[in-house]
Amino acid sequence: MKNALLNYVAAFPGKYIQGEQALAGLPELSSRLAERALLFASPTIIDKVLPQHLSTEDMSRFHVETFRGECCQQEIERLLAVVRQKRIGLLVGMGGGKSLDTAKIVADRADIPVIIVPTIASTDAPCSGCAVIYTSEGAFESIYYQKSNPQIVLVDTGIIASAPVRFLVAGMGDALATRFEAESCERTFSVNECGGHSTLAGMRLARLCFETIMRYGRTAKLANENKIITPALERVIEANILLSGIGFESSGLATAHSVHNGLTALEETHALYHGEKVAFGVLTGLHLNDASPEEMEVIYNFCEDIGLPTTFDDLGISNVSRDRLMKVAQKACAPQEGIHHEAICITPEKVLAAMLAADALGRARKQGGLRIMEPNIYI
Repeated sequence: MKNALLNYVAAFPGKYIQGEQALAGLPELSSRLAERALLFASPTIIDKVLPQHLSTEDMSRFHVETFRGECCQQEIERLLAVVRQKRIGLLVGMGGGKSLDTAKIVADRADIPVIIVPTIASTDAPCSGCAVIYTSEGAFESIYYQKSNPQIVLVDTGIIASAPVRFLVAGMGDALATRFEAESCERTFSVNECGGHSTLAGMRLARLCFETIMRYGRTAKLANENKIITPALERVIEANILLSGIGFESSGLATAHSVHNGLTALEETHALYHGEKVAFGVLTGLHLNDASPEEMEVIYNFCEDIGLPTTFDDLGISNVSRDRLMKVAQKACAPQEGIHHEAICITPEKVLAAMLAADALGRARKQGGLRIMEPNIYI
């Protein structure tokens, strides 16, 4: 969709707070917004994380509900009924991307504020005003747009530093797409996730996101592996959550997220994290758009260094047939998908070829071939 009459639009959370022991501020922040608050989180968060960070008195301020594992219509309706029955005035969503998306959708439908507390830095969902709805089996269904972004995003880096490193790496895969998709939308003057065109701020933050993970991603991973908080880890957490969140929403989506959505058609990929599939979508986009060998080298090197998928084998689909991959490509090319923001004519056949090329290069590199000299500066 291209329309010269659309405005330039950017979206931001009401407040972003990041730091060690930041969760300790949740009770006070909640009391400022409503008297009756519901805290919605996974069983692991409720049983293991919250007791370490909030006292029994603090927890007594919240009605607690457990996330049942999927951001689907059934779970949304269940939680919405609880919010209305308990006359809740504030929803606190805590956990990973799907639990946070569920909380955002329910708060939007109930017309109440929401505080988002990510416990992993695995996606750019926390700051955004949109959420992904899946089927109860885990396949992509639709995107839900809220009336506004979260009132507060509260990020406790101590909790994230203690989480398994795979989450941080997946978040870097999601963040890696931000700049490439933003630049695709900029080239074609396509509409962003806010329903307008990208502002200077949106584009700059998308590029800053890329620069940050490329410079600090490897050392941030080391910090996370050793469960220590370093400036590099703080920067990458901010890139994964804030910069990528504002960047994708305010600048738009393209190939990477469409390929992610397509891959959900394969049940084998449901065990993968969102950002892992998005990262392979980035590689697919490089081949689809005829990226330079130098650019390929930098991005493949980064993915290999931190452990993001570069082959079908990494995605758990090593023996997948071309017929099944065509279903992925067709789903990625659905009319509403962001892949049509690219500056080329998109067909499922082209997307299938790009996916096969991305896998072929990834496999060849793992066997020690097809390398070129890495440029001296980041692209």
